[in-house]
Parts: sequence; C-alpha cells; structure tokens
Amino acid sequence: MSDARVLRFYLDPGLRQSAEAGRHNFIGKIANVAQAAGFRVEYRANSPQNRAKSAMRRGYSMFHMEPPTNDRGLTFRRAYHYPFWGIEPLAERWHWHIARSTFDPATIDPAEAERFATFWRKRLFPDLIPRDDGFVYVPLQGRLLDHRSFQSMSPVDMVKAVLAHDARPVVATLHPNETYTNAECAALTALAEEHPRLTLDTGGMERYLPACSYVATQNSSAAFNGYFFEKPAILFGQVDFHHIAANVPALGVDAAFASLRGLSPDYAQYLWWFWQEMSINAGRPDAGEKIAAALRRAGWPV
Repeated sequence: MSDARVLRFYLDPGLRQSAEAGRHNFIGKIANVAQAAGFRVEYRANSPQNRAKSAMRRGYSMFHMEPPTNDRGLTFRRAYHYPFWGIEPLAERWHWHIARSTFDPATIDPAEAERFATFWRKRLFPDLIPRDDGFVYVPLQGRLLDHRSFQSMSPVDMVKAVLAHDARPVVATLHPNETYTNAECAALTALAEEHPRLTLDTGGMERYLPACSYVATQNSSAAFNGYFFEKPAILFGQVDFHHIAANVPALGVDAAFASLRGLSPDYAQYLWWFWQEMSINAGRPDAGEKIAAALRRAGWPV
C-alpha cells in the first residue's frame, strides 16, 4: 500500500490511548470510514516534533482542536457537546462549513425540533428553569485587553459597550479555566467601580444563563447554551453559531443592539439544524455517511 493512502491521527496522550484501545467512539468511526476506503490508520503523539514532520509527510492527517499542518490535514472537535462533532480544514470555527451556510427554518419540522431541543435541554441542564431576572450576562474568555483579528473590539471594550447600550444590571464573569493578568483584573475592577450596576464573578454559567435577559459575548459557548433557554445573544466576535444572533462584526455595535431588541428566532429549529443537519451526531446510524461527506468536502479520496 502506498504511503500516500495512510491516515495519521496526532493526539494528546489520553486521547491517543483511548483511540488505540478502540474506546473513543468518534475517532473509531473516522478510522472505520478511512479503512473502508483503503487507508491505513496510525495513531501518533501530538508532539511539536511530530507536528513538524506531519507537514512534510505524504498521506493524510487528523488533529484534535488544532490547526492542520498542510492541505491534506483536517481538525476535528466537539460541536459544543457530545456526541456532536465537526471535521474541518481549519481550526477556527468561524471559517467552518456551518458558519458559511444559510439557516432556513422553513425546511425543519417545528414539532420534531421542539422535541429535540427539549430533550437536550433536560439532558444537559436537568434542573435549570428559564426565567428573566432583568440583567445582561457577559461570559468572558481570555486576553481581556487584546483586540484579536476575529473580534470587533477587546473583551473589556465589549463590557463598556454593553454598559453604554443597556441600562440594566450587567454580570460579567471570568472563565474559571483562564489565567488573568494583574492589568486585566485592574481594568475590570476599575470598570465596576465606575459602574455600580456591573457585577464581577467567576464561572457560574448555570446560575446566570437561565435567569438573564440575554447573553453578550465575543464567541463563548455560553451563548450557544443560551439557545436552549431561548436567550437572545449579541456576539462581538466571529463564531459558527452566529445565524440567529445579533452580530456586531456584521452590523456594527449600534445596529446589532437595535436588532437585539426585536430578536425572536426559533431556537429549537436552529438547534436541530445546527446539530442534526450540519454537525455529525456520533450516536446516529448515519454518522459514518456524514463523516465520509466531510472528508470528501475536504477533497479526501473516500
């Protein structure tokens, strides 16, 4: 067999061990599709040395949540929750196939979508009941003072924009898995001192998400989770679940806040489209077919 028809997975230790033992459902399904198409499958350590070598090797490669190293590489990652996945040529979600696709609720059975969304809300958030306590929830991520290329402004400036455009209380939360600099913490503290209606906290998504009026964020998955509670979102950064949100990168700040006031999409139909149609549900019988379709979309010979 030619070395060109080999698929190498580059994985961190725990994931590699699970894949080699046949215990990772989704990786196993990708491997099955590749082997059925005549590929040999290998599992390699995701080390800097191996990543550098992968760019020069013949054959095909797959990375978990990391950028591929050449045009025969793909990345795979969860579509926010198991068992939903995406396989794409680029690691940035805002460049994914779903981000460039058009959401048309008219093609989706509303009753089926409602059953689907209700099932997953109860499964993911079994004890949380939606309500509106009249505040804005702002889940922060990292690099609070930086204005990165996919963002319309820095996260701290985003908080300032929310305070300027909405008179309600605002709760901004730090991500529990991020490390923040003294300068970042000082900037937020100064903002809270200037605006007494701004509350700062760490984590607490399950406390704040069901009770907020809407979610304002760069591209935090908390906004996607908010769709299960029919919470509108205003996005200050690019992401793949932008279709039913007020979109600052596309509209600008003033127009995005204006559109937010009248925002009332069908959240259930969107969640069904995002997961059942546009993502790969590894628990469904058609998972192999959808994996093959994603590989063919990237030009792989399967």
